[in-house]
Amino acid sequence: MAKSQHAGDRIAKVLARAGVASRREAERMIAAGRVAVNGKVIESPALNVTGSDRIAVDGKPLGAAEPERLWLYHKPAGLVTTHRDPEGRATIFDDLPPDLPRVMSVGRLDLNSEGLLLLTNDGGVKRKLELPSTGWLRKYRVRVHGAPKDETFESLRKGVTTDGERFQPMQVTLDRQQGANAWVTVGLREGKNREIRRAMEAVGLKVNRLIRVSYGPFQLGQLKPGAVEEVRRRVVRDQLGLDDGAEKRPKVQRRPRRRNSP
Repeated sequence: MAKSQHAGDRIAKVLARAGVASRREAERMIAAGRVAVNGKVIESPALNVTGSDRIAVDGKPLGAAEPERLWLYHKPAGLVTTHRDPEGRATIFDDLPPDLPRVMSVGRLDLNSEGLLLLTNDGGVKRKLELPSTGWLRKYRVRVHGAPKDETFESLRKGVTTDGERFQPMQVTLDRQQGANAWVTVGLREGKNREIRRAMEAVGLKVNRLIRVSYGPFQLGQLKPGAVEEVRRRVVRDQLGLDDGAEKRPKVQRRPRRRNSP
């Protein structure tokens, strides 16, 4: 068995790092008796392992850990950001290229939102990017129904409370009027549930389109809906402060998939 309860890393973390599953899913696999260490099936994730331990999943030796990788994905509207949806709706993971390794989303975009979603193969990278302390600005192009004035958004710039929940000050720029709608650029540093939609409702506006165009230094750019592009290892290393222990990986990109009309 593992050398010590304190040396090495938790088994679920090691499984996640090798791309087998998320930590939570790995814990379920362990509980189901699918994981063995040094020839013995384990029953609890409360175990540390080191590089000298032999780990097997479903009877197959665990592969080497993959380097941390990050992808840009242009999420189309109409997909949920979960691996499985209890209502049977299509998820982003149904839409990803089949040659992409197992990935996790960094945060979420709701069903009707679209635009930039970061994907990673590493739980540590996911948690780091989602931490409020990271403080990266996220920018959105937002279409609202109505004809707002610049002063309409003053309360959002100062921070607004709606339904008992406080939203931090947002950067809001009124861009242009287009018929019965107006386009607005919104920047924020937190990601509460439906934050922009609820904030706009607080000033009497209804969002009818929401596109995330950036997440910190990562930009949506010209990436087409449904397309995926890997961030170069050097950029990931520089932005996240990772060790340069892996070679650069090639881009993974594909054309948007045609969808059958309903």
